[in-house]
Amino acid sequence: MDALTIGEFGRRAGLSQKALRLYDESGLLPPASVDPSNGYRLYSPSQLERARRISVLRQLGMPLATVTDVLRGTDEEAAHQLDRWWHEQQAEVAARKSALEWIRARFTRTGGDFPARPVSTRDVPDTKIASIRTSTDQPGLVGEIVGNTTYICEHLAAAGVAMTGESWVIYHGYVTPDSAGEIEICVPFEGTADPRGPIALRVEPAHTEAFCTISRDECFFPRIMFAYDLLEVWIADSALPRAGSVREIYLPAFMAGPTDQPSVHIAQPVSR
Repeated sequence: MDALTIGEFGRRAGLSQKALRLYDESGLLPPASVDPSNGYRLYSPSQLERARRISVLRQLGMPLATVTDVLRGTDEEAAHQLDRWWHEQQAEVAARKSALEWIRARFTRTGGDFPARPVSTRDVPDTKIASIRTSTDQPGLVGEIVGNTTYICEHLAAAGVAMTGESWVIYHGYVTPDSAGEIEICVPFEGTADPRGPIALRVEPAHTEAFCTISRDECFFPRIMFAYDLLEVWIADSALPRAGSVREIYLPAFMAGPTDQPSVHIAQPVSR
């Protein structure tokens, strides 16, 4: 079949000429050839499948850089990355829905309060972990946690090591809606594994930590900040020095159990 002009190719692929020029410049979808006499881009009908995949992924709201990553590997790898990305999107929607429900309850004076609960302490032994450090702001936080936790778990599963079911996020910096801070996503494991890409392996030292426990319904911003407030008041009253960065510990049944059941520890390492 003859080569297609950019207009005809775009019509058949569901992409605008502006988008096709952008995808050419980014290397995502270069034309099959360029007419040397007039500079017109010409496409092959065999490129339509890739172009249509790009069109659908963009309609889903996938960023261009992610589209490039998804289409870089095999179809099996692409499907796996797509599932992971969609899981991140669902988690982010759940976080926004929780924030919406909380602020609406405050406006309508129909709820949104955070019940008090006890703060306890526990001793945590040396723990071998696989972790990824990254920076994010509040809007991107849930997606970073979900995506990186999934990536680490897949790597450990491929290595054949045992995971405890828990995972946690250590906040090495301040994460707010307007500024990014450094976080470390951690998955404990038993056995032998190798680092890979952004995944580092280390031992989390033994420590004592103060913590309060919240449900999955309560773990999204801004309700989760009230749990941090409870912990702050307890630490101030106890006069115990901090011994590390604050963290959120997700229990094994975090995603499986009822949303109103204990699912997350908000924890602060302390020195006795």
